[in-house]
Amino acid sequence: MKNIWFITNPASGSATGAKAEALLAVFEERGLALVGRTAFPKDDLPSGDALDAAGADTVVLFAGDGTINAAVCALAKWDGAILILPGGTMNLLAKELHGTADPSSIIHAAHERGEIVSLPFVEAGQHRALVGLILGPATSWVHARELVRSGKLRGLVRALRHAVRRTFSRGIRLEGVPGLEHHAQAVFVRPGKERLDIAAVDARDFRSIAALGWEWLTGDWVAARAVTQVFAERFRIGGRKPVLALFDGEPVMLDPATQICGGRTSEMFIRTLRAD
Repeated sequence: MKNIWFITNPASGSATGAKAEALLAVFEERGLALVGRTAFPKDDLPSGDALDAAGADTVVLFAGDGTINAAVCALAKWDGAILILPGGTMNLLAKELHGTADPSSIIHAAHERGEIVSLPFVEAGQHRALVGLILGPATSWVHARELVRSGKLRGLVRALRHAVRRTFSRGIRLEGVPGLEHHAQAVFVRPGKERLDIAAVDARDFRSIAALGWEWLTGDWVAARAVTQVFAERFRIGGRKPVLALFDGEPVMLDPATQICGGRTSEMFIRTLRAD
């Protein structure tokens, strides 16, 4: 960890411009050279070739889980290291790798004693989720969430009505998941060491709908109460129509019969949290 390419997303939950500038001072304090910088999504993400040409050995990501997912997928075959800093709303990946440490402390620890590890992911076609995949009618809350995040309140009421109406709909059908009831309102799929962790949420009454909606709007979408939890190596999308899926919170349409399975990245992530 000597030559840094710094990727930020100023629109993420806590990755403000002022905080990003403060981290540049930390790089300098540690004697780390800044060889490139990207403000995503205004700037395109760097390719592995661009990083190599600049002499970067480490990409530092100060953004939310969605931006981190995009960058990691783009650099899946790059040979360098990636340091994830908490710059979003939930920062689940950063917590897994560093606990509750703040960005400055993480940089110091990574430079002193960081170790390189791989991470599991959920995969569906060309799409991957490092934090988790969400399926089912409750994914329609993403439209209201994006309006709230962007401060565009016009159309929010319409988006909320649509989300409630969709959440009360029939639900999603999955194939190849024994023990999981069909037509769940939301299915949360998280990567595991050997199998996928699948939790189905069935929110039929208004109180449950309101709670689920609030979790979407506040960004804490993994807080929904799991009614059924099972484990599987792989499964498929049922039905005959494409379904909306959220990969680390980012929307993607999946075709019916799409297979969902698990995988593991190469060893590229810097971890400062001591392993158990």
